Order: sequence, then structure tokens, then C-alpha cells
Amino acid sequence: MTQLDQLRAAMKAAGVDALWVSNPANVRALSGFSSGQDGKVLVTGDGATLYTDARYTVQAQEESQVPQVIARPPETYQDAAQKVKGARVGFEAEHLTVAGLEALREHWDAALVPTRGLVEGVRLVKSPQEVQAIREAQAVADRVFGEVRPMIRAGVRELDVALALEMGLRRAGAEVGFDVIVASGPRGAMPHGVASERVIEDGDLVTIDFGARVNGYHSDMTRTVAVGTPSEDLRRVYNAVLEAEEAAVAAVRPGARTGDLDALARGILERHGLAEAFAHSLGHGVGLNIHEGPSLRKGSEDVLEPGMVVTVEPGAYLPGVGGVRLEDLVLVTEDGHEVLSRAPKERL
Repeated sequence: MTQLDQLRAAMKAAGVDALWVSNPANVRALSGFSSGQDGKVLVTGDGATLYTDARYTVQAQEESQVPQVIARPPETYQDAAQKVKGARVGFEAEHLTVAGLEALREHWDAALVPTRGLVEGVRLVKSPQEVQAIREAQAVADRVFGEVRPMIRAGVRELDVALALEMGLRRAGAEVGFDVIVASGPRGAMPHGVASERVIEDGDLVTIDFGARVNGYHSDMTRTVAVGTPSEDLRRVYNAVLEAEEAAVAAVRPGARTGDLDALARGILERHGLAEAFAHSLGHGVGLNIHEGPSLRKGSEDVLEPGMVVTVEPGAYLPGVGGVRLEDLVLVTEDGHEVLSRAPKERL
């Protein structure tokens, strides 16, 4: 069953005859058009159409897997109006602007129905081609991390480490997937501590979280590294997070409930007295978006399936002291899992 067939089944279950897709990642997923921020896709029971403007005429012809209409609003809406007359048309409630909704109401003789997560649902399981793009992105990140690791030492600014990682990704032909996190010393207590002018000091733990993007698909990895000799307390926290991370990765398999994986890691940290220090969920899916389904969070009923790609990233954050996060990118296979992130984790 193709992705569009799966989506039509989801549309039927949601009670809509057509779907107006405005989320850029969803536009790309359904059409192959890489400038999804400047496109829309209309999916009907018997077809799909990409709408974009004349700046992308050649690009749309080269990339799109579905027929294209090159037009700007209001011509875009007028063309689509013929396809949706009298229908129940879903729109992506979490992405379509109020102005965009008003434009549809002005031009369409159709019942407009808010929907959530229809395309995201069919994107959960990656195709072999998608997995290969993610694998390539992670291989680039692994290689760049290995090149940059020697410069993470006392006297170097966090910003300079981040710049080296970004330049390495660019030189390798990849894009920078998201803002690079480099959080050293006390700044390690900030889960999203993007690089600052702080100079790394002897005894610091330094958290590095970064990823590449290849053909639109992301990688995601975190390593916490030691500069000099960290305190006994920091080593204790590091080893507790390492234990939780490795146990959760080992439990990744088809049929595993993601909430149970979160509980496994959280329970290990609780036994080490770090329950309150684990301030976020265990992980998330990765693909065209750096954060997508499934969600590896407390209480989640999501169930892993072969072809899903997820992160496993427990952390512990101690205000005024520092923090630790370790994250691997993991592919769910038919009989277990494959860890895609190969950069070694340090043993303290």
C-alpha cells in the first residue's frame, strides 16, 4: 500500500473526502517537492495535486511525484475549487493559518473540517529510501564529531566547538539539522543550552547535541564528554545516565510500548536519586522533522513498528552543577533494533 493509499484510508476514518495539506514536511512527504514551505498538496479520493508558484516551475517538474499546478492565490484556490465542490475537505488544524482558512472559505463550496495528524500518522514508518537518507545523515554526523572531539578541551569557547561542527557538516555536503547545543560546566543543566561564549574549563562535562540533514532527512545524536577529570559527583551522574540510556536502547523492538521505554529509563535514574533531574521525555521519532512521532514519553501508548526511527536520550540536569545527556539514533528492525549513531560514548 502506497503512502497515498494509507492516507486515504486515514481520511476515510476521519470522515473527509479530501485533504488540503499545508505543513511543509507533509507537502514534501506526499509529493517529493523539497520547497514545501512554498507549496500545498490537495489529496482527493482519486488523485493528488501539488500547488506552487512560477519560481518553482522547473523544480516542481523535476521533483514532484504528483501532477503540479503552477499558480498563485487566488488562482490556486480557484483551480482546487473544481476538485472539492460539495465535498468534506480536511485541513491541517495545527498548520493552516487563520488567513489561509478564510481564503479557502471564500473560494470553495465545501465543508471545511479540522484534522490532526493524518499525514504524520502515515509518516511514522519510514521507507527503505528514507531510512537510507537518515543513515547517511547520521554517518556524516558521526564522522564530523570524531574530527571535532580533539578540540573540546579547556580554553576553547563553546561557540568555536559549535562552529567546527557546523563547518564539518557543510564541508561533508550536508546541512546543519538544527541549532547546535554545546553546554559546558554549569550550563550543562540546560537541556537546550545552545552554544555560548563560555570558555570550557578543566573538570567540565560538555554536552554536544547536533545533527545533519541529508536529502531533507535528519540525524540526531548527543554525547557528553569529559574535559580533564570531572568530580566524583559528575561521574556518578554520567554513569547513571549511561546505564539508563543503554538499558532503554536494548529494549527497543517491534511491539514495545514507548511509554514503557520511558518508564524503564526513568526507573533507573530514580534508583540513582535522579528522578527529579530527568526533566524531559525519553525520545522522539526522527525524519523530515527533527521531532516527529512516535513519542517516547511518560504514559505514551505509541507502539514501535519496524521501520520507525527514534531517539533514546535520557538526561540528568542539576542546576548550578551541570548535566548529562546521552542520545542514540535507533532504527526499529523486524527482530529488534539497529543503533545508527556510531560515535563512541565515553566511559568515566
